[in-house]
Amino acid sequence: MAIATINPATGETLKTYEPLPDDAVDERIGRAVEAFRAYRLTSPQERAGWLRAAADVLDADTDAVAELMVTEMGKTLAAAKAEVGKCAKGLRYYAEHGPAMLEPRPADAGAVGAEDAYVVHQPIGVVLAVMPWNFPLWQAMRFAAPALMAGNVGLLKHASNVPQTALYIEELFRKAGFPADVFQTLLVGSKAVERVLRDDRVAAATLTGSAPAGQSVASIAGDVLKKTVLELGGSDPYIVMPSADLDRAAEVAVTARCQNNGQSCIAAKRFFVHRDVAEEFTRLFAEKLSALVVGDPMAADTQVGPLATESGREDVERYVQDAVDKGATVVTGGERVDGPGWFYRPTLLTGVTPEMDLYAEEVFGPVAALWTVDSLEEAVEIANSHPYGLGSNLWSEDEQERATFIRDVQAGMAFVNGMVTSYPELPFGGVKQSGYGRELTELGMYEFTNAKTVWIGPRSSQQAEGTTASASE
Repeated sequence: MAIATINPATGETLKTYEPLPDDAVDERIGRAVEAFRAYRLTSPQERAGWLRAAADVLDADTDAVAELMVTEMGKTLAAAKAEVGKCAKGLRYYAEHGPAMLEPRPADAGAVGAEDAYVVHQPIGVVLAVMPWNFPLWQAMRFAAPALMAGNVGLLKHASNVPQTALYIEELFRKAGFPADVFQTLLVGSKAVERVLRDDRVAAATLTGSAPAGQSVASIAGDVLKKTVLELGGSDPYIVMPSADLDRAAEVAVTARCQNNGQSCIAAKRFFVHRDVAEEFTRLFAEKLSALVVGDPMAADTQVGPLATESGREDVERYVQDAVDKGATVVTGGERVDGPGWFYRPTLLTGVTPEMDLYAEEVFGPVAALWTVDSLEEAVEIANSHPYGLGSNLWSEDEQERATFIRDVQAGMAFVNGMVTSYPELPFGGVKQSGYGRELTELGMYEFTNAKTVWIGPRSSQQAEGTTASASE
């Protein structure tokens, strides 16, 4: 894939870049290593100051950065501005809480025969981040903020269709006053990832992307014994029970499915509705989906913009057509929008069966599949049959149903009467083929630290006597 900005609303190529040659990549890795030698010795308080400064820069750059993201990947302008604000919040979260997270954690010294014992989290070095295009600022920032707070340095290999956003992120940290080369962007293709990851100077990697990409990175990292954190997508279940507020559940369902033009790993994609309320919920859901305004992502009233790539829209069309050919019913949508750009109408399908490709795969576009179920247990059973396990949603006022859902659903996150989203204050990550490891909170920071055990033995009696004598003199 070319490294280029292609406006998904028009299909126009706006800017292209030559990938960095191998020798330039090697030189940047070397600069990262040199930067780490000094940066790891800075105090958490110094790092917190730079993170706050980065948040201030983001605030000042909001309009320009938001328009850049719209131009590169097609999210609506309102969504882009919200993403910038979320990144600033994440930076300030680690600036505020990071120093305390890095304080030594006392252990029971007496239990281990020590005078003192504790655990200290220390940075591990140069970390490679392989990031996707769908949240081009937030995905990178939720790695960068905790990693930089911990004292690591970062190399960013961003998606090839958001190069200007990738370059801005490097510029952001430079403008915020971080030491030179603490965070660098590598404009390279996906084939360069293996070479960088195998480099002995690179300590670890994090990837957000597809399951095949995760398998590749995990295999390479395993071969050279390096730590990885993987977030590999999801096909989140959204379960609606009879006690739910149906209008509210349908309203949130629309946002949960169509946020970011339907291109979100934690978007609700599979909807399981109890038979007692299925007809009413389906009607509400379809009405609200069909009422969404699809159009120019820069326009203030647009709710759904284009898909980010032409191939992405082709994939969505293929999934829908395969389902229809095998007996699924299109309740609303199911077609592209005429004209330039890669637009696709919000779609609701019913009658989905295991023979259809979308049953067990992630559809990265505004397409919802709805099942009618007879119980919560049936909904959870079907939900758990999927290979992914990132987020999950339940709408119910019944306490027992909530408890059962939280206990039994196979997912990294369980949201009740609300939409799955990410917060700096909550761990983010999945199970099964959705990957492993966690981002955000202190857990995300600790993924790329050395939890070093420190044991200090008791002083000898002679030392103790000498100290006492000195004190008496």
